[in-house]
Amino acid sequence: MNSESITPAAVETSLWKGNTSQWVHFWYYLFCIIIAVGIGVGATIMAPATAGLAYVALVIPLLMWLIRWWVTKCTHYELTTQRLKISTGVLNRQLDELELFRVKDYAMDQPLALRLVGLGNLTLVTSDASTPTVAMRAIANVEDVREKLRTAVQAERDRKRVREMDVDNLDPGAAPAIG
Repeated sequence: MNSESITPAAVETSLWKGNTSQWVHFWYYLFCIIIAVGIGVGATIMAPATAGLAYVALVIPLLMWLIRWWVTKCTHYELTTQRLKISTGVLNRQLDELELFRVKDYAMDQPLALRLVGLGNLTLVTSDASTPTVAMRAIANVEDVREKLRTAVQAERDRKRVREMDVDNLDPGAAPAIG
């Protein structure tokens, strides 16, 4: 094998690290607060002998809040010059890696509620069999991340000499159009 035909692997460097913001669960957290207030009011109205036991029920919305917060906090994204790494899981960790040359398209959206706190969503459409769509919800500086992703995808495609090709559904008996 000729050593000149092998291209050296580029050094992979980190471009961005982040995680999903807790703001994405605003309505869920508000629901937990409403449940806690309801339990508190109900416990206050109840007879004093059983009120102490009713206050113990406040553990339920607190646990609901903490579990959702922890799961969200344990989701990490890292964009490198070659891959997007998504690490998830609280007790059992899972790492999903997406090669950047497989990214076909990306879309950024900033709903009003997220835009007010400086966040946005980034959705990637890929040619990866295991993850055809990747959604990064409520991330900070989404415009900057999108631009870094765009630049890294193009650079990785150039480095690997890969191009995305769109193929339409053609009649199998029809001759290809030349023009």
